[in-house]
Amino acid sequence: MHRLTVCNYKTFEGAMEFTELREAIEKIQLVDGHAHNIVALDSTFPFVNSFSEAHGDALSDAPHSLSFKRNLRNIAELYGCESTLQVVEEYRRSSGLEFISSVCFKTANISAVLIDDGLKLDKKHDLEWHKSYVPFVGRVLRIESLAEEILDQEMPDGSDWRLDTFTETFLETLRSFADKIVSLKSIAAYRSGLEINTQVTKEDAEEGLTEVLSVGKPVRITNKSLIDYLFIRSLEVAVCFDLPLQIHTGFGDKDLDLRMANPLHLRKLLEDKRFSRSHIVLLHASYPFSKEASYLASVYKQVYLDFGLAIPKLSVHGMISSIKELLELAPIKKVMFSTDGYACPETFYLGAKKAREVVFSVLCDACIDGDLSVVEAIEAAEDIFAQNAIYFYKIKCRVVPIKRFNDVVKKNGVGLTFACMGMSSAVDGPADETNLTGTGEIRLMPDLSTRWRIPWESQEEMVLADMHLKPGEPWEYCPREALRRVSKVLIEEFNLVMNAGFENEFYLLKSVLREGKEEWVPIDSTPYCSSSGYNAVSSIFHEVVADLHSLNIAVEQLHPEAGKGQFEIALGHTACTKAADNLIFTREVVRAVARKHGLLATFVPKYALDDIGSGSHVHLSLWQNGENVFMASGGSNRHGMSSIGEEFMAGVLHHLPSLLAFTAPVPNSYDRIQPNTWSGAYQCWGKENREAPLRTACPPGTQDGLVSNFEIKSFDGCANPHLGLAAIIASGIDGLRRHLRLPEPIDANPASLDIKLQRLPKSLSESLEALKKDDFLHKLIGEKLLVAIKGVRKAEINYYSKDKEAYKQLIHRY
Repeated sequence: MHRLTVCNYKTFEGAMEFTELREAIEKIQLVDGHAHNIVALDSTFPFVNSFSEAHGDALSDAPHSLSFKRNLRNIAELYGCESTLQVVEEYRRSSGLEFISSVCFKTANISAVLIDDGLKLDKKHDLEWHKSYVPFVGRVLRIESLAEEILDQEMPDGSDWRLDTFTETFLETLRSFADKIVSLKSIAAYRSGLEINTQVTKEDAEEGLTEVLSVGKPVRITNKSLIDYLFIRSLEVAVCFDLPLQIHTGFGDKDLDLRMANPLHLRKLLEDKRFSRSHIVLLHASYPFSKEASYLASVYKQVYLDFGLAIPKLSVHGMISSIKELLELAPIKKVMFSTDGYACPETFYLGAKKAREVVFSVLCDACIDGDLSVVEAIEAAEDIFAQNAIYFYKIKCRVVPIKRFNDVVKKNGVGLTFACMGMSSAVDGPADETNLTGTGEIRLMPDLSTRWRIPWESQEEMVLADMHLKPGEPWEYCPREALRRVSKVLIEEFNLVMNAGFENEFYLLKSVLREGKEEWVPIDSTPYCSSSGYNAVSSIFHEVVADLHSLNIAVEQLHPEAGKGQFEIALGHTACTKAADNLIFTREVVRAVARKHGLLATFVPKYALDDIGSGSHVHLSLWQNGENVFMASGGSNRHGMSSIGEEFMAGVLHHLPSLLAFTAPVPNSYDRIQPNTWSGAYQCWGKENREAPLRTACPPGTQDGLVSNFEIKSFDGCANPHLGLAAIIASGIDGLRRHLRLPEPIDANPASLDIKLQRLPKSLSESLEALKKDDFLHKLIGEKLLVAIKGVRKAEINYYSKDKEAYKQLIHRY
């Protein structure tokens, strides 16, 4: 990361104290509260437009502005090339979008970005694309764009749009997005100005709609009455769903009448009692009306400020002056950072770099002037750059500065909504029938035994957390607690500990451009265990293994798998609670290292329907007083395993249809679990039979005729490992309590046998039905947790059944 420019200390005795402030600002992971989509390199969007709001002939003068010269020089320094527009553009073309995006976002150290995707840009990437570079991407919905999209559609009966039918459709659509977005946004300043008529009549809005439609399509809404009507109705929805509304204020391109972009025009709206509980964000520091914005934030509870665009589009003096003006009256808790990045990844880098430097300079001066102490300045920086936005936008990622972690979080944790355990893979909101909502909050309590320095981000640390209702009181929905709970039953009743070791299969994908669209494709087509396949990515695996070893995670072997661009990493076995933690860390390491090399690693069960699937096979054994008691000993030697080993495994086999709801949790999981694919499609077990879902294993060094562990193949990368292992242990406990016995092993391909074997569930719906009938798992796992799991699974089924192509987006989640 670039060092911050040090402000002029003048004659201040405590100048050395600013070192701590500078270091604190350098380390903060930024939450970018407002930005736009990045475009493909062959987009018609000119790179030079990244530096200026000018368009047309005026753009030719942009290179002579102070901000242009500085920003171009900063980008050239980042890339290590000559500081000319032509050389920088050539560097971008030769390096590729994925590489420069990785460089810009990594250097910017942005942990979350909120994207307004309503800005029309040629060949812009969707929100999922950005998730390859930023841990959290949230959507900001532009209300004018939504209204125009609706009006561009035909009425079902072929008639013209009327205000009532349009309003009904608009509001219904807006409400349907409420749980999928982080904020609404309005560009009324661009269309008709910020003097919003809060009492606009339906008659005036109807006339406005008629006028807009008379111009033809594509629809562009410019009529003031219709704009004001949309604004008011949208703000009503925002209040209802507790959503913020971002508003463009201040400068922009020449489509905007700057006189009407002064936020003081919003005063009548802010005085309206209907909206006293709203949350309004004035974007772009309202420049050149920063003082006016500061005043509004100081006297109106619902007003917050965001300074993106002003930084980095102004001169250094202009940026510093604007931020100082915002802070003259506005509470620090109401001021938020954003890059207003758009089209080019460099805009995100520049916004982040200059914001760190400018805020550092402003806070230094505040300390010199006596407004803040250094400690207060550090807290202010943490609030401005991250904490204010995390709280305001209810962002799920939790970025905690080290000082706050040590002072507060260690003891009191971090707040998180109850809804977190009710979310599916597709929607960031609680699913129906989970009994979990946005009401209520838990505490994420860090498990300090899992605290590690992040290998690929050496200035940061990571730690796993337990879910508590309050410190010291575990939440019954917590996956780690569920695993501990059933593990305790296993040891108290049978004096047994289950060890687990995971085999992680995944694809490495690269980005290519096909017919103007980006696609993620395998990096090679080499066969199983190909040395050339390994050699091509050996540098990546050297880094992955080194990172895993630094986390004290043992790697037993790795190799290319049978799929195109598919690989496997096998981890050493350990106590199941630690094995689940290790799996979480391993997935993070693989994805992060791949991303660093411009690739995408995905553990999705069936990345391509015409290729081999990926599993997270798990090998299990039972231990007692430090000895493996799954293996037969003495005279007990049925199938090479002990009687308790057989009973435990028999319980797992018995409950296997229900277990799939834990270990194969998305519809795509069942595209993988098919006959003749070594994934285990029938309810059976075998000795070293890779077509059986349960396989007893005899690794090198095991005495002939004995088995040391058994493998479950129907476990994949979408599964929560703690919940999956908890369900497995619960099933094994049932086998031990009832002294279940295994049937005879199947030592051939089950699909080729004349005898009829029970097929495992062919879909998530079938496994969910099996789980609903499994009373034992409900008792041991916990009824409330099972209700939430079943509700989430039902939501997965409903979502993916409506869109057969939606599974393709899973590569960005798993």
